[in-house]
Amino acid sequence: MAYSEAYLKLFVFVIFPLHILAQTKFTIPLGSSLTANEEITPWLSQSGDFAFGFKQIQGQNQFLLCIYYAKIKDATIVWYANGGYPVPRGSVANLHPKNGLNLRDPQGKMLWSSGPIVSNVAYAVMNDTGNFILVGVDSSVLWESFRYPTDTILPTQILEIDNKLVSRKSEFSFSPGRFYLRMLNNGNLVLVTQSKPTNFDYDAEYYNSHTSDPGDVANSGYRLIFDELGSVYILKRNNQRLMLTPPNVPSISENYHRLSLDFDGVLTHYYRPKSSSSTGDQDQRWTTLWSQPDNICLAILEEIGSGACGYNNVCHLDENQRPYCECPKGYLLIDPNDKYGSCKPKFVPSCDELGQENPQDLYDFDVVTDVDWPLSDFERIYPCVEEECRKACLEDCFCGVAIYRSNSCWKKKLPLSNGRVDTTLNVKAFLKIKKISK
Repeated sequence: MAYSEAYLKLFVFVIFPLHILAQTKFTIPLGSSLTANEEITPWLSQSGDFAFGFKQIQGQNQFLLCIYYAKIKDATIVWYANGGYPVPRGSVANLHPKNGLNLRDPQGKMLWSSGPIVSNVAYAVMNDTGNFILVGVDSSVLWESFRYPTDTILPTQILEIDNKLVSRKSEFSFSPGRFYLRMLNNGNLVLVTQSKPTNFDYDAEYYNSHTSDPGDVANSGYRLIFDELGSVYILKRNNQRLMLTPPNVPSISENYHRLSLDFDGVLTHYYRPKSSSSTGDQDQRWTTLWSQPDNICLAILEEIGSGACGYNNVCHLDENQRPYCECPKGYLLIDPNDKYGSCKPKFVPSCDELGQENPQDLYDFDVVTDVDWPLSDFERIYPCVEEECRKACLEDCFCGVAIYRSNSCWKKKLPLSNGRVDTTLNVKAFLKIKKISK
């Protein structure tokens, strides 16, 4: 029986994937290694757009094994090994025929590996799509970074059911953060917070694609696809699409594209002209094409978890609609290097002073408008006038903050959660602070 031309093309594609055939001249041979230092020469893709190597963490004498854009000034990182934890100078990554890609510290201790390999590795490829691939002796793909995303996916990459993106902890800390993008078994794509990575359940859901259809499984989503044209969509089992990208997408041949779950919890599709890397205009920055949610400060609202910011912190939006967190007056960051973390009161709330001194001599209030912690109530007083609300919190040793709105007073307990600025509520917050002793 004669094989059709289409069948032969399909056969070649399955046995020898096109992304491998296109780059056989740029393979990385067995035994190749990279050493963590400033002078490292990374493994480049054929186009030179992507690099696999060590990047020094800002302000630290430590390095991250990662994939990054090689032609732009900030060398934006799109994938990282070892759970995002940096390694000391002198650590080595090497390519092994049986163990795949290994990462060891300067003393030779194994820190991370690409995982079990079912067949011997023949070579590796840093692909032009940003995918790092280990290729077997039979030309099969044994392992690829696209199957194990970190906080970013790229054009031609797919997020399968039960796979996820995890935000980094902060702008320069790549260890796991609190925000997750998950493709659930039921077909929904969700954004969630999770205080502990080992938790079975998540704390709060702040975006849901609603692509689950219990009555018709074929109408449920099962993949998040970032296609070769730069469009992002949820593919349903019946091949219907829920588009997440706006209609007009900047040309992928002229722009870099990435979809990142940022450390602040916002899922953002960025693009950036490639021309800046060739013209020398390296100050060109990433532009947002679309993001989700529009206002993360208000989108997260659950009893469990701290909200968009840490406990006792307050979420604000800047002029670019990006969240930032600020401790209220009378509170300090527990970790001064983590502005998005939890805040601690400058004084330890105590009931021991009750009856010994006049509360008015001990405490005062910082009064702010349009700030609320909506799920920290332990008592409501209604009807109530403003002065009564102040007095009720002042004389209650359990009250950290009182919120006054529409003749109602809500007394709040510490720690405060889901702190946000909300101009629609017309609220006044009385934050109890300790008077400075004279």
